[in-house]
Amino acid sequence: MSELQKFYSEIQGILNDARNKAYSAVNFAMVEAYWLIGKRIFEEEQNGKERAEYGEYLIKNLAIELKNVLGKGFSVANLKNFRQFYIVFPDFQKSYTVRSQLSWSHYRLIMRVENERARNYYLTESSEQQWSTRILERNINSFYYERLLSSQEKKKELIAQKNFEKTSSRDFIKDPYVLEFLGLPESPFPKENKIESSIVENFKEFLLEMGNGFSFVGRLFRISTETSHFYIDLVFYNYILKCFVLIDLKVGKLTHQDIGQMDMYVRMFDDLKKQSDDNPTIGIILCSQKDDTTVKYSVLKENEQLFASKYRLVLPSEAELAAEIEKERRLIEQKTEAGDE
Repeated sequence: MSELQKFYSEIQGILNDARNKAYSAVNFAMVEAYWLIGKRIFEEEQNGKERAEYGEYLIKNLAIELKNVLGKGFSVANLKNFRQFYIVFPDFQKSYTVRSQLSWSHYRLIMRVENERARNYYLTESSEQQWSTRILERNINSFYYERLLSSQEKKKELIAQKNFEKTSSRDFIKDPYVLEFLGLPESPFPKENKIESSIVENFKEFLLEMGNGFSFVGRLFRISTETSHFYIDLVFYNYILKCFVLIDLKVGKLTHQDIGQMDMYVRMFDDLKKQSDDNPTIGIILCSQKDDTTVKYSVLKENEQLFASKYRLVLPSEAELAAEIEKERRLIEQKTEAGDE
């Protein structure tokens, strides 16, 4: 690139940055305006609270007035959303929930999440990880927060008496993983190589489902001894945990052989690939079926570096996810109680 071309590129960069900042400022100004409108609607409704129908009357007439003056965009449904925005985030202007990077579409999705902790989680992650509204909606619908953090919170609650504060590998493991973005059916269940190929084709979505800090290292990663070669389905490095993460994909029920194989992979990786400043390697077996008895009476129960998680190829119902999350909580509780003995 010539000096003149470099000069042109720098000028373009300045203009693009300015446009992005201007867009962000305008976007946040409108979000703040919607909150202020919701606040005034709520306050006015309270003034007429002795009449139950007053709120509906107020919003309908306000919608007509705004349409006559400003045109489209201020329907009854939108005005109700503004009011809900204020009710859910009453301290929006002065609290940490102000995220200037987030659009009105982000807030409209998040304010419908009933759990306050989940709302705060989605606010933070959407902002820090720059989630699009499509990704945010998918994560809310797949109960991303509940799958990742409910077991973590239960674990910390159970061992709070030990002042457990350090970052744990379990804090990064979900169960189940939801892979509906692969577009594969659960019946008939596809073969392992088909699932693996689909993961590679949808790698961006798979990384988002894995969570924060994961970077891709290799597929069918070869690890060799003096006499044998072994191939690990997927290898990642997590820069938050500062360790390698191995993933072995299994179709069908988890077996002791699967667990033994992953245990061997982790030990080999620690011996042959881990650097002196890396933390111990983590192994995750992704299986379509998991037997609690197999987990309870295997090395999985006592090993903080080995995990087995189910994966789903279609989006489970809320009841199905709640049942699986509760099952995982019970396993964590049993594991923690055994460690206290």
